[in-house]
Amino acid sequence: MRQLSVVIPVYNECETVLDLVSKVRAVDLRDMGFELEIVLVDDGSTDGTRDLLPKLEASGASVYYHEHNCGKGAALRTGFKQAKGEFVVVQDADLEYDPSEFRILLEPVIANGADVVFGSRFQTGSKHRVLYFWHSVGNRFLTLVSNMFTNLNLTDMETCYKLIRRSLLDGIQLKENRFGFEPEITAKLARIRNVKIYEVGISYAGRTYDEGKKIGWKDGVRALYCILKYNLWGR
Repeated sequence: MRQLSVVIPVYNECETVLDLVSKVRAVDLRDMGFELEIVLVDDGSTDGTRDLLPKLEASGASVYYHEHNCGKGAALRTGFKQAKGEFVVVQDADLEYDPSEFRILLEPVIANGADVVFGSRFQTGSKHRVLYFWHSVGNRFLTLVSNMFTNLNLTDMETCYKLIRRSLLDGIQLKENRFGFEPEITAKLARIRNVKIYEVGISYAGRTYDEGKKIGWKDGVRALYCILKYNLWGR
């Protein structure tokens, strides 16, 4: 049985993390030849999330802790280092992305030998919560600029759902601590010779800021800087 490692960065998600992990555990991929490994990295939560994580660890999840908040990218580096699966998929600890769609992400792996699969929020007929217009414009703009440098034709570079062959991650040195992870990993994957990158449509149930959304306009500016940095200088 092949293994898919689900790496979940967690920061102040006491309202959603138990429900999210329950949804991940409910995903049965055995008919596709995969079993799941769950890896959580608490990135210095202060809202009571840490009190919940031992329950998840006792029931089979691997849990790692940062003493201080370092950012999503830093949490993912820790999770990737500990993941044992042949493939790794990033799963946010909120409920914006539906773990049942791991099946959709794995289809190009099984049918086409994909090395990387992006889950696009824009290339889909699936359900979407209607939220912020300018966020959508910003995401599309950043994807466009990223594509200009990587020569990829992605529709959603900023998506959380990135499924990656772990052997590729082993050869990449990641540096971004926050949301700059998205353009950085995209740039570095695009440079790998003969890498097979696919994109599939997914659903999306975005959150408002009142509901806990964390990314802001400063992260968009940083993402643009990271597109230039990691495509022009490669480090």
